[in-house]
Amino acid sequence: MLIPPIYRVDGENWAVEIVDRHPLALLISNGKTVPEATQVPIVRRPASGDDQLTGTSLLGHMNRANPHWATLAHETAAKLIFMGPGGYVSPTLYNTDVAAPTWDFVTVHLHGTVTLAASLDETLSVVMTTARTLESRFGSGFDFEASHDYHSSLAPGVGAFSFHVEKVEAMFKFSQEKSPEIQEHVIAWFADGNGGSCTDIAGTMRKLGLGKASRKKREPGSAS
Repeated sequence: MLIPPIYRVDGENWAVEIVDRHPLALLISNGKTVPEATQVPIVRRPASGDDQLTGTSLLGHMNRANPHWATLAHETAAKLIFMGPGGYVSPTLYNTDVAAPTWDFVTVHLHGTVTLAASLDETLSVVMTTARTLESRFGSGFDFEASHDYHSSLAPGVGAFSFHVEKVEAMFKFSQEKSPEIQEHVIAWFADGNGGSCTDIAGTMRKLGLGKASRKKREPGSAS
């Protein structure tokens, strides 16, 4: 993936955050005629660190009836693509008559290998870990204990795997090429629900230090 230097971020902790907050990834691997691609839920293993993906293993699963599953084998080379917040930026924010629209976004590409679950017990463990992780992050405290037998009945139809991460690519394209004043307009644009109503972009831009925070960094002697 082409990542202009201005859209790069330091450290893998930013990529970890996108993987955790946007866990529905696109798994891509070689097929017979064209690449196979399937949307799959992906979670990091429990107790994984929050600042590293390279060298770690992620957990995922799909329906065994999916033709993609039949093409996977032990240590299949593959890629996971996570899409973070994104939205349309109108040229009206640039205060000029000559401008082009753009789309600000975050994407994380993970290169690695797939290892298939070797047993039903391992498959069930991946499914339950995924369910508990996503419920703790996005749900409202559902207790899975009573559903153990139900999940066990589903396991034979599930293809579970681990994904060993060998390389991480992250692109955070958030109008970094614009002035802090324009970035502030972009942040306000998204915060107001424009450009696709993705207010998450505004918060991410703030965390990256764009907008007013960026102006303070660039102006010597400015108040902190």
